[in-house]
Amino acid sequence: MRARRKFPTVIATAVAFLLAVTGCALEEGPGSGGGTKDGRTVVRVGYLHTVAVDAHLWLGLAKGLFAKHGLEVKLVKFDTGIAESQALTGGSIDVAVMGAVLSNFPARGQGKVFLLNGVEYDTAQLWVRKDSGIRSVADLAGKKVATTQGTTGHVFLHTALKSEGVDPAKVTVVNSPMPAAVNALISGAVPAAAIWVPFDQQIRKSLPDARLITSAKRYYPKATVADGWVANNAYHAKNRATLTKLAAAWLDVNRLLVGDTAASLNVVHQQGYKNDATLQDVTRNYGFGKSFGNEQWAAYYRDGTAAGWIGQVTRTFVELGGLPEYRDPKTFFDTQIFLDAYNASKGS
Repeated sequence: MRARRKFPTVIATAVAFLLAVTGCALEEGPGSGGGTKDGRTVVRVGYLHTVAVDAHLWLGLAKGLFAKHGLEVKLVKFDTGIAESQALTGGSIDVAVMGAVLSNFPARGQGKVFLLNGVEYDTAQLWVRKDSGIRSVADLAGKKVATTQGTTGHVFLHTALKSEGVDPAKVTVVNSPMPAAVNALISGAVPAAAIWVPFDQQIRKSLPDARLITSAKRYYPKATVADGWVANNAYHAKNRATLTKLAAAWLDVNRLLVGDTAASLNVVHQQGYKNDATLQDVTRNYGFGKSFGNEQWAAYYRDGTAAGWIGQVTRTFVELGGLPEYRDPKTFFDTQIFLDAYNASKGS
């Protein structure tokens, strides 16, 4: 049970390191409950700069949809969900938008999930070196695989191994930040890497004979990772009306994003990615996820599908040793905030 012993230690070490290197660089906004001269409520929102996580943010800002609902969003960028979650727990941000970690820290009692953006349908991939002798997931037994523990890549790898009948304990997970994991594959330090897009582009460019063995869509919906919004516990308890306004703004944004995806992604690119990626890259990366219209989301919130996506990743974290025990998402996923905003939008 190697993974169950090491994973909690890795999380603790990573948190300490990441807070040390990122804590002093936060783009601090006004404190919780602050306001602007025109009466808007300031909300400090942490985010990861990936299309699956921050597309709604950039589109909403560009279209003035947060301001429409009386909000001023102050953005704080993070490199990992672990550092983001720690900042949320510490109170330096009010809300965080994140990926797989959404199913971990809130299950520890550190934050309340209240809104989902989408699901990572085919974001994660398994790449191997041509000279590795690896032709399938079954060949990973006894091999090293680089990935970032506690992330989408790690969850995908664990699900793929179990689905293909490979004992995860027989695979050595080499934990490192994703850029380093990719470089380890390219340099030959490891024969395989479980990554997420857009890191596949770096592999294709630097190691053109590398092989894509499998990807998350093969294991959908078992490998589904939900991306979404988490509120600080104290903020959730005291600012429910503000969170409902955030959900209302999100509904307006999502209507645009799903209704005219091409035009919306052009805005997302101009607002948040023009210095980081091409429009083609932004469109490509968005396509690895699944998005849903507001009515479909409401149905998923009501029938338990949304909670189920969160819960299955939480169970994976328990199996990996990253959580001491399973907690039902009902204890940390507040679906009513979204549903209240949705019902109000239908009546307006």
